[in-house]
Amino acid sequence: MQLQLPEASIEAQHASGLLHNLIATEIRQHHGWISFAHYMDLALYAPNLGYYSGGAAKLGKDGDFTTAPEITPLFGATLAQLATELITAPDAPLAAQILEFGAGTGQLAFDILTELQASGSSLDAYYIVELSAELRARQELKLRDFAHVQWLDRLPAAFSGVVIGNEVLDAMPVELVVRGESDWLQRGVGLADATHPDAAPQFIYADRPADPVLIMQIPDADQLSVGYLTEVHPVAIGFMHSLATMLAAGSGGVALLLDYGFPASEYYLGQRDQGTLMCHYRHHSHPDPFYWPGLQDVTAHVDFSAMAVAAINGGVDVLGYTCQAAFLLDAGIAELLLRTPPENALAYLPQANAVQKLLSPAEMGELFKVLAVGKNATLPARFARNDRCHRL
Repeated sequence: MQLQLPEASIEAQHASGLLHNLIATEIRQHHGWISFAHYMDLALYAPNLGYYSGGAAKLGKDGDFTTAPEITPLFGATLAQLATELITAPDAPLAAQILEFGAGTGQLAFDILTELQASGSSLDAYYIVELSAELRARQELKLRDFAHVQWLDRLPAAFSGVVIGNEVLDAMPVELVVRGESDWLQRGVGLADATHPDAAPQFIYADRPADPVLIMQIPDADQLSVGYLTEVHPVAIGFMHSLATMLAAGSGGVALLLDYGFPASEYYLGQRDQGTLMCHYRHHSHPDPFYWPGLQDVTAHVDFSAMAVAAINGGVDVLGYTCQAAFLLDAGIAELLLRTPPENALAYLPQANAVQKLLSPAEMGELFKVLAVGKNATLPARFARNDRCHRL
């Protein structure tokens, strides 16, 4: 299939070619096959060449996709108000600290800190765990006026306070598995024979018998049809377990994970037989992860049931699970919108349209979910009215 996508610059094509060669060498060194998660990890995070570790713009109108903080500062302001409520809760107050994992351009941190400053809420520290040196440099520039921001290279052993991860889980490498005639297969990446001596080797899918541990994530796996292709999430599960262990070691904390995805009962539906893997390049979505590696995002929806189980196994409680629209409304985004009088249409309507993108079931409101986990903490009682934990 020939993709009709915007042309990459010569410089970008050169960088992608270097990454292509690096991955091809990795495949050869592993006897002609690597797992898809290994490929995805290199495509996204190979030093200086991967999508998140290279220098290209990722987010916003000049990037490849747009996230909620890029749409409106009211998203961050809403999270700031909820964080303040959790930190100052009379029955179980949390430490006045926020930890954000994977902060992108720094826009969400900027909006949260701006709201906290404007409302007079005090914060002891705002930590950012960022694996990309290039994104960290952007964040440092964006947040240079906030002295209490600190960067970490990894999750701390223990943390008390509020943790935020917006579109973090979907950026973690996934494994591909496919139902074979007699058993499940793990779909990895190999090399096709070059058609010309000077041609770069092309990446192809190659299947091997799957480790049964990978298939344990899929409910009723043996009932799915031959050829059923899907993703499983060992990296994200490991992250959730580490996150839970960190919170369990602290005096009290809440983690809010916002991402697109489904509970397992919806993720592994019979009709979703080609999985959810998707690539984003210059605001175009397509299914080919081998297209210009390093220049496009490669992502998959989140299995929130698996994330909840991993959190519980790590020693914390599941505090809530719902769609993004219900979460933001319960957190007070409508009240924050009304800070701008509707009578002032010139100022109000653009903000209302942006909030509508976050809330509309046809846009981000239903596809995006929020999973809250924590230790020695609870969400405010009003969040119970839209809770969907029974679906996990």
